[in-house]
Amino acid sequence: MHLNFKINQIENSKMKKLTTLISLSIVLFLASNSFAQNKIKLGHIDFATLYSMMPGLDSVKAEFETYNKSVQEQFAAMQTELENKFMDYQSKVDGMSEIIRSTKEAEINDLKERMDAFEVTATQDLQNKELQLTAPIIEKAKKAVEEVAKENGYTYIFNSTEGLLLYSDPTDNLMDKVKAKLGITMATPAKKKRQQ
Repeated sequence: MHLNFKINQIENSKMKKLTTLISLSIVLFLASNSFAQNKIKLGHIDFATLYSMMPGLDSVKAEFETYNKSVQEQFAAMQTELENKFMDYQSKVDGMSEIIRSTKEAEINDLKERMDAFEVTATQDLQNKELQLTAPIIEKAKKAVEEVAKENGYTYIFNSTEGLLLYSDPTDNLMDKVKAKLGITMATPAKKKRQQ
């Protein structure tokens, strides 16, 4: 049963890739037929690599880490409070009256519920903070790609990070031109080969 599930997952994955490739082929075919008089020029860029080299990313990471640390410290303080209340409860439970025992249990449960709610809220808050900090850098990188594409007559630019390209001519890689547009002088890291 488990093996059949794995085989179905692999087959589904292959079907999704095949569907994507067929869709991309149809779009390219229709585009080439529809715009026969206009030359279509395709380019590609590894957007994730470009993003990793963006100026200002280090300060964004530092700001996010500081923010994340403050959230983690708050959660740790709540965790310590919960542990202390629980240890106190365990050490005195035998000598407690019924009303004190139920009050202490309610306090512990209330704190646990607040911690759970804090964890959910903090996760969403950290995601929002990361988005807020990274959005301007991503937008700047996208704008540079757009400008280079327009300056060099490209009709479409593919993100080779997504792995949808089966082949790409190295001369159509816009990484160096976009880096120049952004003033990035850092060498582009070598891309690791994917295992198949």
